[in-house]
This record gives sequence, C-alpha cells and structure tokens, in this order.
Amino acid sequence: MQYIVEPIAALIKWTFDNLLVPIGDLAGIMNPNTIFTILGGLGLLYWLRMQSKYNKKAEQEGGIK
Repeated sequence: MQYIVEPIAALIKWTFDNLLVPIGDLAGIMNPNTIFTILGGLGLLYWLRMQSKYNKKAEQEGGIK
C-alpha cells in the first residue's frame, strides 16, 4: 500500500510547493482571489441577464402566470 500512497503524497507536495505557493504570492490584480471574484461577478451578471430574457419570453408566451 505504501508504494501507492507515497508517490501520490509526493505529487501533492510538489504541486503545492511549485504551483500553488507561487500563484498565491502574486500581487495586485493578478492575485487569484481577485481573479476568481471578478470571474464570479461576471458569471453572476451573465446568468441574471439570461434569466431576465427567459422570464420575458415566458411571460410573452404565457408560461408564467
């Protein structure tokens, strides 16, 4: 079992040390928190716009009472 778990643990540790830590150290607008927040906000606006269109279409066709 150890021969399966050790390589997976080494891969996770390498990923954290070499990818996630440097990404987290980025400053300003390139900060992952900022990027995810902006993308989430844009996704929310897109979804609300599409929902508004679907609601108007349903009202015109008599789908919403």
